[in-house]
Amino acid sequence: MAATDFKDYYQILGVSKNASQEEIKKAYRKLARKYHPDLNSGDKEAEQRFKEVNEAQEVLSDPEKRAKYDQYGQYWQQAATGTPPGTGVGVDFGQYGGFEDFINELLGRFGGVSRDMGDRQTYTYRTGSPGEFSDFESAFGSGGFSNIPVSDTEAAMTLTFSEAFHGTLKHLQLNSETIKVRIPPGAKPGSRIRLKGKGQINPYSQQRGDLYLNISLQPHHLFQFQGDNITCEVPITPAEAVLGTEIEVPTPDGSVSMKVPPGVNSGQSLRLKNKGWKAPNGKRSDQIVKLKIVTPKKLTTQEREYYKKLLQVSSFNPRRSIANVRL
Repeated sequence: MAATDFKDYYQILGVSKNASQEEIKKAYRKLARKYHPDLNSGDKEAEQRFKEVNEAQEVLSDPEKRAKYDQYGQYWQQAATGTPPGTGVGVDFGQYGGFEDFINELLGRFGGVSRDMGDRQTYTYRTGSPGEFSDFESAFGSGGFSNIPVSDTEAAMTLTFSEAFHGTLKHLQLNSETIKVRIPPGAKPGSRIRLKGKGQINPYSQQRGDLYLNISLQPHHLFQFQGDNITCEVPITPAEAVLGTEIEVPTPDGSVSMKVPPGVNSGQSLRLKNKGWKAPNGKRSDQIVKLKIVTPKKLTTQEREYYKKLLQVSSFNPRRSIANVRL
């Protein structure tokens, strides 16, 4: 697998690298329902996403596969089967006790160094010319060695919902350097922003790699993400639920009027088209409004009398369907 073909299974499922098995299972079920072919007939993009979600779940739900994936990244399958990555170099892998022995000898053979980059390792191999390096893949791709991209760096950045929705300018302190970072509108949890030439300095070539910012969002008191859409819970009165009404609903860029049809239930959801989150292409997702019927805690004398009369004259019995249920 080429470096450009590497699939970030955690990003595909929208979970962190420390996610529990229960979190992975929950994320998989949610996405599998969303992209299932039965619900997206003829949608090639949804079909591809469905395949990726299943592939990610198959690896991350298996503790052994997940451990290999976390340790070796794009080469986890070779590590699991004991096969050196790529083709083009004649290697008798049977002479090694395992994948680790192969890596250790390879590093020693080419005078390489192994550097820990957070939760992933990057292996670099020295060639005959000082200052030239080859990445892990090219060592096996063509049988030769070539210059590699210098070391990249990862950092975490937390934004408010407002900063992520509208875009913002942040100042990131990286060692003794202050970097200005312009966050484009529409960043979401799990978004990754690349800052070219702002990574670590390679001690041999003195060139800088890239800096990748992993974006997370502070919790919001009203809005939450549901896939690409956002959700909010809006309270209504019992009378509004029975008779229907028109209410004002907050959205990321201001309140809008929304019609509530008669006879809605608590927990029922309504959709505001194109009022959700911004996408890189300028389009908007939807906002899902979950209704919550709220009863008043304090009543005036007149209100209490009206509720009593309603109780006396109403023929509606919401428990009729369960009246004769027994074990």
